Amino acid sequence: MKSAASAAPPRAKSFTLGSSRLFALAQQLRVYKPQFSPPLEAAKEMRAYHENTTKLISHVGSQESMAPVKKAAVLVCLFEGDDGDLRVILTKRSSGLSTHSGEVSLPGGKAEELDKDDGITATREAEEEIGLDPSLVDVVAFLEPFLSQHLLRVIPVVGILWDKKAFNPTPNPAEVEAVFDAPFEMFLKDENRRSEEIEWMGEKHLIHFFDYNTGDEDYVIWGLTARILIRAATVIYQRPPAFIERKPIFKYPRM
Repeated sequence: MKSAASAAPPRAKSFTLGSSRLFALAQQLRVYKPQFSPPLEAAKEMRAYHENTTKLISHVGSQESMAPVKKAAVLVCLFEGDDGDLRVILTKRSSGLSTHSGEVSLPGGKAEELDKDDGITATREAEEEIGLDPSLVDVVAFLEPFLSQHLLRVIPVVGILWDKKAFNPTPNPAEVEAVFDAPFEMFLKDENRRSEEIEWMGEKHLIHFFDYNTGDEDYVIWGLTARILIRAATVIYQRPPAFIERKPIFKYPRM
C-alpha cells in the first residue's frame, strides 16, 4: 500500500482535451452539494443513523459486525468515449478475494488514517488497483454516503479523466481481474436491466442487475455498485431513472 500522506490529487492540467460538454459537466458537478438534512434535523439524523446501524448489526449477527462503521470511498471515473458518449471505468474483482470475488465494482476501498479526504481515498485505491495515476483524475464532486452490507460507509467520489489515452490500465492481479468501461447513461435506462425484490432489515427493496457485453466478455453490474451508479447518473443527467428504484433508506450524520 502506498503512503496516503500526499497532497490532494492535482486537478487535470488541461481542459482542452475534453469537449465543451465535458467542461460544462465538470462545472455543474463542482457546485453539487450532497443532500443532507437541514441543521435543525441533525439530532434526528444522528438518531436515525444509529438506529439503522443497530438494525444492520442485529441483522448480520456476527462479532465482526459489532465493530464501528468504517469509511470507504469509490471512484466514479468518467470520460468521453470515441462517439462523444459519457463512459465510466469499472473493474471485475479477483476471484481470489474473500468478499465479493468475481463481482463488478468501482475502484476504491477503505479509508486509511492518513487520508485527508474521500478524494484521496478513492484515487489512492484506484491507483493501487488499476494503475490510474491520481494526477490524471479531476475530482469534481462527492455524493451522498451509502451503507454496504459489511457496515462500510461508502462515499462515491466523481472524477473526470480528461485524457483517456494517458491511462494505460495495469490491474493488480491480487485485487482486480479485469478493467473495462461502460456507457454511463445505461444506468438510467430500463434496457438490459432486471431486478429482484428482497426483504432486508425488515423492509422490501429491489436489487438491480445490469447486463453488459463488451467484446467477448459478459458482465453483470448489480448490488451496491449498481445503486451508486444509478444515483450518480441521476445527479449528472439531472433526471430520474426509467424504472422504480425502491432502494433502502439510510440516514447519515455529517462527518
